[in-house]
Amino acid sequence: MSFSAQIKNELARIYPTNDCCRKAELSALLKLDGSFHILSKGRFAIHTSTENAAAARKTVKFLSGLFDLEHEVTTRRSYLRKMNNYVVYVPSQPNLNQALNEVGVLDDRMIITSGIVPRIVKKSCCATSYLRGAFLGGGSITNPRKGYHFELNTDNEQLAHDLLSLFKRFELGAKLSLRKKNYAIYMKEGQGIVDLLAIVGAHQTLLNLEDLRIVKDMRNKVNRLVNCDTANLDKTVRAALLQLKDISFLDEEVGLSYLPVSLQEVAHKRVQFPQANLRELGESCEPPLSKFAVYGRIRRIKKLAEDLGR
Repeated sequence: MSFSAQIKNELARIYPTNDCCRKAELSALLKLDGSFHILSKGRFAIHTSTENAAAARKTVKFLSGLFDLEHEVTTRRSYLRKMNNYVVYVPSQPNLNQALNEVGVLDDRMIITSGIVPRIVKKSCCATSYLRGAFLGGGSITNPRKGYHFELNTDNEQLAHDLLSLFKRFELGAKLSLRKKNYAIYMKEGQGIVDLLAIVGAHQTLLNLEDLRIVKDMRNKVNRLVNCDTANLDKTVRAALLQLKDISFLDEEVGLSYLPVSLQEVAHKRVQFPQANLRELGESCEPPLSKFAVYGRIRRIKKLAEDLGR
């Protein structure tokens, strides 16, 4: 089961207690998953199609519980994708138009609306339910082991812009992109995805995601520290090799006894501890020297070597 399917299964089991919230969620499901058939004399029929059985069951429960609408459920097998497709068909019936108006699919003139009707998401609880329904209808999240990416797709431009406004209302950093004939609302930040899951009520998935984020962030931090340590070690080794060449050159040309006593000590310590950094060299001296004192003496050794033609 994909990561998105796990989230949808969890969300599909959340049933708001207020009818207004149920209508908001049903509105999103119908907008994202539904197709509307205009029949003669202002009559309509609708059907929804989803690969998630839990989302289909939730749609049916809303249709029956809120409006007592007759419906048919069929299952189609996609042999190409090797998945079931669940189709909920609601035929034309006396109370269907009124139901579609109440969930914001038809306006008061009984014309199909393109975006989100403001009254449907006026309350914060209803707006939260709408986001949940939108995720169930057209959302997906990449497995966080591979990366952070949330996406919600629709071919309805007005609906896409209204959804983006709804995301911004909850201070979610979503962006909108046009991809061929579809509009994609997406987020690529882990924190934004975590906030979204918290808002729509996917708490179990949220906990699992947070566990993965902690492990992933810790692994990245360890890798950064290792890379940093490796880079510092490489830098120390390269510097030590140059210092050893200066010391070797002076020893061959004039002998280390030619150097001042303070420089002789640092030179001998460098030969003795070729992989030590400046701090470690200073600690090995008698008395111990600071890192900056050792650096100053190393520079003097280098200057002497350069003066002698190295």
